[in-house]
Amino acid sequence: MKATIEEIDNKYVATLEGELDTAAAQEVEEVFQPLYQSNGRDIIIDCTRLEYIASSGLRILISILKGAKVSGSKVIMRNMNDDIKNVFKLTGFINLFDFE
Repeated sequence: MKATIEEIDNKYVATLEGELDTAAAQEVEEVFQPLYQSNGRDIIIDCTRLEYIASSGLRILISILKGAKVSGSKVIMRNMNDDIKNVFKLTGFINLFDFE
């Protein structure tokens, strides 16, 4: 699992690559720490290379979303494959996030 964050045009662009399972969740949570307090910056989470997401990964994303809403930011999920999108549909997360 690889997770990165860049600042582009006053937005955070976070990238997830590989399988975001329980074993990888702690490392991703540490890398994504700045996203928990976005300070008004929108957050784009690029899922182009994300192959799998477990409930622990969903928990990280919902925590980021809660922090973003407090500061008036949006969390935008980008380039999700059909399998990941189905997980979001089944859990109801499809209604919580913006998608590109």
